[in-house]
Amino acid sequence: MVHGLLERRKKRRIIAGLAAVTVVGAGLFAWRVLWKRGEGDVEYQTAKAERGSLSSQVTASGTLSPLVTVQVGSQVSGRILELKADFNDRVEKGQVIARIDPQLFQTEVAKARANLGSARAQVTRAEAELAQANRNHDRTSGLSEQQVIAKADVDASLAALQTAQASVSAARAMMSQAKAAVDQAETNFQLTTIVSPISGIVISRNVDVGQTVAASLQAPTLFTIAEDLAKMEVHTSVAESDVGRLTEGMAVEFTVDAYPSDRFKATVKEVRYSPQTVQNVVTYDAVVSVDNSALKLRPGMTADVTFLVERRDDVVLVPNAALRFRPPEKILDQIGWKPPEERGPGVAAGGGVRKRGGEKGARGERAGRRLVWKLGAGGVPVPAPIEIGISDGKMTEVLHGLAAGDVVIVGVVGVEQPAAGQPGGPAGNDQNRRRQFGRFL
Repeated sequence: MVHGLLERRKKRRIIAGLAAVTVVGAGLFAWRVLWKRGEGDVEYQTAKAERGSLSSQVTASGTLSPLVTVQVGSQVSGRILELKADFNDRVEKGQVIARIDPQLFQTEVAKARANLGSARAQVTRAEAELAQANRNHDRTSGLSEQQVIAKADVDASLAALQTAQASVSAARAMMSQAKAAVDQAETNFQLTTIVSPISGIVISRNVDVGQTVAASLQAPTLFTIAEDLAKMEVHTSVAESDVGRLTEGMAVEFTVDAYPSDRFKATVKEVRYSPQTVQNVVTYDAVVSVDNSALKLRPGMTADVTFLVERRDDVVLVPNAALRFRPPEKILDQIGWKPPEERGPGVAAGGGVRKRGGEKGARGERAGRRLVWKLGAGGVPVPAPIEIGISDGKMTEVLHGLAAGDVVIVGVVGVEQPAAGQPGGPAGNDQNRRRQFGRFL
């Protein structure tokens, strides 16, 4: 029994000793790992430079509208008697699309014609009086030569003749006025018939049968007609930092919410010079011409437009994270690399260098000198100066300095990268990069 007790105590001591050894070993291992991390053992995130296609793009939004839209109104007031066109109806130029009750206007025409008849009678009467006054004046003039009547009678007959002549002129003027009133009344009567001024499609109808329209202050809109929905436009608001990159005839793609999986093709028709300023933000209207032969697109749809500024095929590409990466300060101290701000003007904060004013690349585009980091022998970062071309916001074209398959550093495992504008952060601010590359999808 004593022997069994001793055996159990011996086993407990062995187990306690093994546990102590395990704890000490784990502590030594953790201390060694932390010590190495502190001395520069850093694990990097890498990516390969690869060949591919890249597009430089500018994005904007706008609203679809027909090329020509006419608002058909009424020049006369009255009750809508008949409608001969409705939504989505195709109409031809001169086709009757509505009628206003013409009874009042028919009455006005009859009244004007009666006044014209009265004016004509007044002219006839005035002409008869003129003829009589002319005969009286001739008679008195003859008697005056024979000295039969007094000179005063001759003057009186002359005055009567001149009065008759004036009465004829006044009567004729009244007749002309009556003719104009007839023309006006007949025109108003004709305007009760509303016709389409163009051939197109009715996209809006604003009145119903029996409704009274009042045209006293302004012409009310009865219909809105689009001339040709097979050809439409998108009016986009492009930021002033991007408008210099747009040209007439440039290829455009856009999407609408109604067909999210379809990408419609278009071209830039014109970039207008008139600025639009909203809350100190200056934009310009870029008009995009759209072929809508399938009639899928409708007026008023919101279009998300992408202007295809330039496309490059089979070029070396690197992630933009590689351009923003900068090794930790302790690594830079070990390899003796000075921070960019200590190298003089023209050095970007992320380790890259951009020449003032840029330089011409192999394809005639403004190229920038930047700096990326590759893994050297022993896992030590090695700086690699490159020249970059266009970018789409995620990937950047490399003109010189890297080949397909080269491994570049994009980050450090477990270490958060500095934000833009902080030491070691991305080169320049987002606004400057937007000025260079535009806004991308």
